[in-house]
Amino acid sequence: MRIGIVSDTHDDLAAVEAAVSLFDRLDADAVVHCGDFVAPFSVTPFDAGFDFYAVRGNNDGEWAVQSTVESFGTYLGEAGVISFGTVDVAVTHGTSGVVVDALVDCGDYDYVLHGHTHAHGVEERDETVRVNPGGLPLPVDG
Repeated sequence: MRIGIVSDTHDDLAAVEAAVSLFDRLDADAVVHCGDFVAPFSVTPFDAGFDFYAVRGNNDGEWAVQSTVESFGTYLGEAGVISFGTVDVAVTHGTSGVVVDALVDCGDYDYVLHGHTHAHGVEERDETVRVNPGGLPLPVDG
């Protein structure tokens, strides 16, 4: 299974469309957005034929973001857990580093996905991998 991870798109529609195009080219089965769409118009391009999951970011003040995600995907609220077969993934925006660390350190999840800092990072602690995809924009060439 191929999973795309994105965060902090902040209404950058060109970057969102480039990310969706990349996920399509790579045949992503699912995409997880770690929050901070900002407005509903930057949610709709993710209605693109893959399973879609999203959490609320600290800049997602418009509740219409939730209903837009729910029209085609799964809205997890402030945080949630997704199971891809036997792989358990915790997702949060990452506004609280303490919460991110607690999710990683508890050992209940194979992966913890978060954003917020706009800094890409991958860290393995014991049996859990923490992934921050960083913020957009993505390079157009992938």
